Parts: sequence; C-alpha cells; structure tokens
Amino acid sequence: MSGLVDGEWVGTDYATDDDGEFQRQETTFRDRIGPDEAFPVEAGRYHLYISRACPWAHRTAMTRAMKDLDDAISLSLVEPVRYDQGWEFSETYPDPLHDADYLRELYVRADPEFTGRPTVPVLWDRKHETIVNNESEEIMRLLDVAADDLATRDVDLYPEGYREEVDRLIDDIYDPINNGVYRAGFAESQAAYDRAVSDLFDALDHYDSVLADQRYLAGDRLTEADLAMFATLVRFDHVYHVHFKCNRRAIHEYDNLWGYTKDLYTTPGIERTVNMDHIVRHYYESHADLNPKRLVPTGPAIDFTEGHDRDELSGSPPDALR
Repeated sequence: MSGLVDGEWVGTDYATDDDGEFQRQETTFRDRIGPDEAFPVEAGRYHLYISRACPWAHRTAMTRAMKDLDDAISLSLVEPVRYDQGWEFSETYPDPLHDADYLRELYVRADPEFTGRPTVPVLWDRKHETIVNNESEEIMRLLDVAADDLATRDVDLYPEGYREEVDRLIDDIYDPINNGVYRAGFAESQAAYDRAVSDLFDALDHYDSVLADQRYLAGDRLTEADLAMFATLVRFDHVYHVHFKCNRRAIHEYDNLWGYTKDLYTTPGIERTVNMDHIVRHYYESHADLNPKRLVPTGPAIDFTEGHDRDELSGSPPDALR
C-alpha cells in the first residue's frame, strides 16, 4: 500500500498486478452537492484543490473556468512536482484554508483513519471541514450541473438530449485513452505495455475517424466528454509520447485529433487552465523510476493556437463562449 494507511504516511509508489498491469486506485469520497444532498449549493462554501499538471484535476478546472464559477467556488494549487511526501503546498502555492504543508493533511482532517493515496482534485467543504468528493468525473458533473445556479456564464456541458451519449463517451475513452497512457507508462511487463499501447492507438485512430465529420465527440455540442479527452490530448506530445513510451504516433500527426485539440485549446476558458510548464516538470521530475536524472526536455515546439478548420464543421461552442 502507498500513501496513507490508517492516517499514517507510508510513502508513494504505483500499484501493478501480477501481470505488470497498472492499477488505478478507486476514489473514496463520493458525496454530492445539491438541494437534496447533505452538501447544499452555496456560493463561497466550497473550495477546489487541483494541480495544473494533473489531467484528472484539469477537467474540473476547465469546467469551473468555462462556467465562470471563479467567485462561487474558490481554487488553489499544489506544487507541480510531487516527491516522496506526495502533493505539497509551498510559499508559492499555499493552502489558503488550513496552511497545511501537504495535501495528505486534508485527507486526514476529513478522515483520521484514511487509507489510500491522497489525490487531486479535491472538492472541500468549508462549513463541515471535510472532503465532499475526490472523483474527477463526479466533480466535473457537480460543477457543471449541480452548481449551475452559481455560474455566471450560461454554459451547459451536459445538455438534455446528449446525456446518454456523453456518459457513454466518457466511459469509452477512459480506459484506453485517459488511463491508457498511464497503463503504458507504468506497465511492468512487456505484455502489459503492448496491450496498453495497442488499446490506446486503436482508440485514438477510431476517434480521429469520428472527428473527420463532426466537430465534437458528441456531434455538434461541446460537452464534458470533450474536456475529458482534451486533458489527455494536450499533454500527449509533450509528455506521454516520450515519457510514457506512447510513441507510435504523436497527436500533431493526426489529421483530425490535432485540429480538434487546437480547437478546444482556443475555446474561451480553456487556454487559461493549461500550464505546460507545470505539466512537463511534473511528469519528468516526479517519476524518478522512469526518469532517474529528472532531466526535463525542452521540446517539442508545438503551437496550440495555430489555425484549424474545425469551425467549418457543424456545431460551435456555446453562445456564452463565443
């Protein structure tokens, strides 16, 4: 076991099974906010802890930014590089609520007997001094739907008529793409690595084909599924392609996935959530087992703001984002 055991810190590593397959930890805090929940919808009550480096936290940051929940739900960062003590705060990135040194202190504050790896994102309740939720997909949905009345921008990323398809897409891309890069990078056997890379590029090839005729994953509407996909794609060429050995093909070599990535990057609200310096330094400096000298590469030179022709396809960002 890595992380915390019964509230005591024992260190960090990444779990694999007997076949060398990377095993992602299940999240534990799964409460909701809402009018009929234990955590009501109240402006100023909740705080979101994230890392700009983490793709799972990134999807929640994008949702918050696109709906302009900045004043209703506060946000703070942890240091981008994670060493042996887990995610940490610093003078540059302090904990504004408790002045904690490490994220794990918040987990123990919420549950003194917590066992598991302290992860981001964390949605924190100021009133009850506890973690509401630490599952990125659920936090994304809470910010998008449950907290909609607090938003100052009319953006619906889970629209009626698309919800079943959005749920299907998020589930479909999770294992081969979102988690697939980690399955490749942390594989401890050739067979496990080969399976992960095969699944990953089969899925990328499939969605490159899908996006040839439609602007977004669900068709003509920008949805939560696109944010989940973008969080992986924007990191791919800088990190996963080399660091996780996902080098069969780069995203900028795909006809449609590359234009799609640039389209999303330049959608109002998204660009300000991307910190490539944090992303690159996190992966190359944090994973000493994969990069023992912790050298950080200087490339590739990729411009996410260069032109694309995705606006020629049917569909457009929500009116509030144009």
